Amino acid sequence: MEGSEELESSLLTQPWASVRFGESSFLAKVCFRDTGYILLISDLSSVWYESADAEAVGQRSKELNKRLTVHVSSFLNHLCSLMCPLLAGQPGATTAFSCHRSPGSLRLHVKSELSGLPFYWDFHCCLAPLDMVSRHLVRPLIQMNLVLQCQVQELISLLLQKDAEIEDYRESGATLSRDRLRTEPFREETFQQNFVAEGCVWDTCRAAAVSPSCAQGSQLIPKQPLSPALCYNGSVQHNDDLRQPPSHAQVPVSGQTLPRICSAGEGQAFASALQQLYTAVTQQELKQARKRHCSEDDVETAPSAETTKHPHSPAASQEDETPSSSERTSPASSPAQKPRLPAAKAKPKKAKGLFS
Repeated sequence: MEGSEELESSLLTQPWASVRFGESSFLAKVCFRDTGYILLISDLSSVWYESADAEAVGQRSKELNKRLTVHVSSFLNHLCSLMCPLLAGQPGATTAFSCHRSPGSLRLHVKSELSGLPFYWDFHCCLAPLDMVSRHLVRPLIQMNLVLQCQVQELISLLLQKDAEIEDYRESGATLSRDRLRTEPFREETFQQNFVAEGCVWDTCRAAAVSPSCAQGSQLIPKQPLSPALCYNGSVQHNDDLRQPPSHAQVPVSGQTLPRICSAGEGQAFASALQQLYTAVTQQELKQARKRHCSEDDVETAPSAETTKHPHSPAASQEDETPSSSERTSPASSPAQKPRLPAAKAKPKKAKGLFS
């Protein structure tokens, strides 16, 4: 159980990557260790996972690859080397992936080569429990949204400060050397209203089955490949080689931002910056979980320490009371006590006078 919990904790900090099997698109993340692996995959309608330890990997490898006799760690290393290019969007030429869905399960089939012999592997994924879905998808996305909202507010504050600085320069008589650099003062409320209104125009065009060009001649920027990460033995491997969109797709932000984001693969594409934010958010979540676990352990340890001390205190009090009672019953029986001598009577003194 400790090994599986450690694997899931390592998986939590890995960002999601977009993968395709045939015509189906998925989000996936995986973590390999010498003790096993854990895979999480979703099509945004369902979430499946598989967690396998070294014993299960060894048993399945014997069933699927009877001609191969290698150590379990070699199988895990080979699986890691096959999954890394897949999550990077560049699967190996000699590797084939296919998936088969059934009610409540998903099987991912891998066909490759190992040491010149055919290599087969099947990931047997079942539906992920709700707490796992919440931990890896819902809570991180909510926290990412809050972080981005804070970032937006800070940027708005900086814009307002810049506008105040520019206005001060203008009042001091400063002029622009190039008139094309002139900008209008930033209005937060107008910006927010226009941003949402542009999205409504886009949705109306889609619902009417009209070309996207009706929305101010907009053109969608092609979906960029992701910068996925795969974890093996605690190390994260990134692929940051992102292709740039063609020059004709470089459109102004105004009137394009919200429609472009909402239509990019139905949310299955994570930009590189968002992957980094996802990793930062999940790492913070993991730190807080560890702190809560440590505080709970301290609370449980404190009462147990007090209960171990209490049983000895009554015994000590009984020992203290025992000698006092014995002294009251037989005070002269103790050898350490000396016999008391009778006190001598004082002789009366004669009064001394003048004639004595």
